[in-house]
Formats: sequence, C-alpha cells, structure tokens
Amino acid sequence: MFASSRADHSADSGADWISVSDLMAGLMMVFLCIAMFMMRSANIEREKVREIAESYAETQQAIYHSLNSEFQHDFVRWGAYLDEQTLTLTFQGADAMFETGQAQISGIYRDVFQQFFARYLKALAPYRESITGINIEGHTSSSWSDFAPSDSYFKNLALSQERASSVLEYLFYLDAVAAYRSWIIEHVAAVGYSSSHLIVDANGNEDVERSKRVVFRVMTNSESRIRSILED
Repeated sequence: MFASSRADHSADSGADWISVSDLMAGLMMVFLCIAMFMMRSANIEREKVREIAESYAETQQAIYHSLNSEFQHDFVRWGAYLDEQTLTLTFQGADAMFETGQAQISGIYRDVFQQFFARYLKALAPYRESITGINIEGHTSSSWSDFAPSDSYFKNLALSQERASSVLEYLFYLDAVAAYRSWIIEHVAAVGYSSSHLIVDANGNEDVERSKRVVFRVMTNSESRIRSILED
C-alpha cells in the first residue's frame, strides 16, 4: 500500500517536472523570438539610417558640384570660397562690402551679389526637395573700438544681423529672382552671429579680416529624416 503511494507520488512528481520543463522551454522560445524580432527591427532601422546617410552624402556631393561648377571661375575675383563639407559659400572682405560699423552694401558688392544670387538659386533648384533652408549669415571680428569684450559682442551682434538682413533684402528685390520670391520667403533667413564663429590662424589667433564675412549656408533635410526614423 505504501509502495503504491510512493509510486503514485513519483509519477506525479515526474509529470510535474515534465510540465515545468515544457513551460521553461516554451518561455525560452518566446524570449528567443522576441530577441530575434528586436534584432531584426534594430537592423532594419540601422539600414534605413545607413540609406539616408548615403543619400545625404550623394546629395551633398551633388549640391557641392553644382555650385562649384557654376561659380568656380568667379571665386577669386569675388573674394569667395565654397566649403564642400558644410555647403557654405563665403564672401570675405566685409570691409569692402560695408563701411565700418555700417550695414549698407557698397556699390561694388551690389554688382557682385546681383551677378551671384539668381545663379545660386538656379544651381540649387534641382535639389529643392532636399533643402530645408538657406541662411545668409553675417559674421564680424571680436573688436569694436574701445568697448569691453561683452559690449563689443552685442554691438557686433546687432551689426552682423543688420548686415545679413541688408543683403537678404537687397537680393529679394532683384528682378532676376522675382520667380523665386515665394520660395525665398519660406526658406531663406538672415542670421547675425557677431564674433561667435571667428576664423583663426595656424597659431590660434583671430584672423580679423577673414572673420568679417557674409556666408550663404545650405541646410538639408537629412538630420530631420534620421530623427523621424528614430522617433517612430
């Protein structure tokens, strides 16, 4: 009788053990499936980001080559240069563009900008879907007469903003860009940076003349596209 009870108990224990083992095996399979799903999702997201990065690089190169092809013979006489990595087209020599402390564009650079801007917009036109905006940036040196650095910064901030705005307003009303005005209103801004982005020489000292400049910066939508993928 006792032997029979022990046998029944052993049989029950064996059945319980098999049941727990099956449960653990099932849970392991569930976790494995979840892990594989998460790895697959992560790989898909990485692939999307990689594709956008490659597309961005291709678009960046295409925009650079379009601008460089259009203006490569003008850079030297305009005192300008194009940066491939940032898609910034910089006009140096602000002393020739503006009188000291003033924001009105000189006659010489009115002619330069008139020759430049319609061609600039035309060169960018094939890439409009990838362009979120264009900033016209005003930059100054760090000094302002005998004022303290903090006072100089704010005086130069106001001046750089006025100069950038002056350039944008002049360009906006050119007859040659009349067809682009709606797009300009939506995508082009004037920004003053004061002396916050100085250009320095090999020794780390401020290059006063090169720091005073007007910059046209193209901004693309790659960053926002990557952010939207990461947020989804």
